[in-house]
Amino acid sequence: MSATPNAAGESSSADGGSVVGEPVGSAPLMVSVSGCRGIVGESLTPVTIARYAGAIAEHLRRKAGDGPAPVVLARDGRASGAMVGDVVSGALQAAGCRVIDLGVATTPTAGVMVGHHHAAGAVVVTASHNPQQWNGLKAISAGACAPPRDDAEEIGRLFREGGTRWASHEAMGSVEADDTAAHVHVARVLDAVERIAPLDAIRGQSFRVVVDSVNGSGSRGARLLLEALGCQPTFIHDSSSGVFPHAPEPLAENLGELAAQTAAQGAAVGFAQDPDADRLALVDSRGRYIGEEYTLALSAMSYLDALPAARRDGVKLATNLSTSRMIEDVAEQYGATVRRTAVGEANLVEWMAPNGSPLGGEGNGGVIWPEVVPIRDSLSAMALVLALMARTGATLADLVDDLPRYAIVKRKVDFDGGMLDRLEPALTSAFAGSAVDTTDGVRLDLTGAGGGKAWLHVRASNTEPIVRLIAEAPSAERAESLLDEAAAALT
Repeated sequence: MSATPNAAGESSSADGGSVVGEPVGSAPLMVSVSGCRGIVGESLTPVTIARYAGAIAEHLRRKAGDGPAPVVLARDGRASGAMVGDVVSGALQAAGCRVIDLGVATTPTAGVMVGHHHAAGAVVVTASHNPQQWNGLKAISAGACAPPRDDAEEIGRLFREGGTRWASHEAMGSVEADDTAAHVHVARVLDAVERIAPLDAIRGQSFRVVVDSVNGSGSRGARLLLEALGCQPTFIHDSSSGVFPHAPEPLAENLGELAAQTAAQGAAVGFAQDPDADRLALVDSRGRYIGEEYTLALSAMSYLDALPAARRDGVKLATNLSTSRMIEDVAEQYGATVRRTAVGEANLVEWMAPNGSPLGGEGNGGVIWPEVVPIRDSLSAMALVLALMARTGATLADLVDDLPRYAIVKRKVDFDGGMLDRLEPALTSAFAGSAVDTTDGVRLDLTGAGGGKAWLHVRASNTEPIVRLIAEAPSAERAESLLDEAAAALT
């Protein structure tokens, strides 16, 4: 798992994870299964953008067999998005692609429109939750989902090796705009949620909802969806200007205004999206930050509770190794099972599709409902949570309080090239007797070792030059203690 430098100035991990480089000063360029991210004007220059967009175009052309299928383009609204989007559009046209430009649109919306247009795939200009100065490119395959690991690695190789075939003058591509994407996406969510709870039952509740879209791409679709569901929405930070009013990751420390507004208005729920709207965090009517980990558990409960009892047994849900065990508790209640995969949306979807998994997601608030789109989708999560509240008549606070209580604690430490080599021996020695999973970094299940349903996961990030340490236990003190022990073992 060691990292080695290449001629382009990046360094790649042997397991196909992050590619970390310092092409300009100390600014990292991240190329991984999650796409390409960098700091605009430093590591993410127009040359880098065009080169990576060309690599995606070449990959999509090979997968499509040189066919004429179009490529969808969307951006998450952040301030640099127009510039990056223009460079991407030009590179795609220079590679001979017909570009369907959605403008500012969410990542899941781009996935929906790949299917709608029978496209070869999509490119989304986004750095997800990364700070304002970052931007990046994310590929979507013809299956309307994140490309599987082998495909993502091929895009990385094409980027490093400059393998794009640029078109001749006569074969240059074209670009056309499509402003219908949010409507198409919302229509698909409404059709799916109708089978969870009748739309009139949701509309009859007239839920008051507050939404913080962090001036990203999610506000338009959220407004269309919530109004269609008969809600009374209040939006804050919904300009799509891309100028973030606070740190964009939907964490408690960044959502004070949402919490205050939700409580002041007596709203049923507060929703927080990230810039490309593939994640959703929750706030209850008292202004209590529920967080992201509960989004998947409640969505799974909504889906399973709506199934006839005879169809619940054996349903296969999916999540990653870093997500709260609440989803196992929910699944057990309904006779369903849970499969855990390596972190990364592509890893989840790659398992879900052939195994008929109807719902999955990650503890970062990303719910994947393939019936809508096989991509993490905040709109799907909103609809599932509201449907559960309408079906049960319970408040969000009551639903959360009825779930088993755990504390999940997350830390980040700066990436140390030798740290990855130390992970497994150091952690297995420090936590002897625990069950070990090395699918993605090192995950230790301490339940059978006196841990009281506790676990620890340490892995290199795919999107930032850091190592993530995550622990979950029945108490915050126990989770913090596990992280302290892990950090000490790695030093």
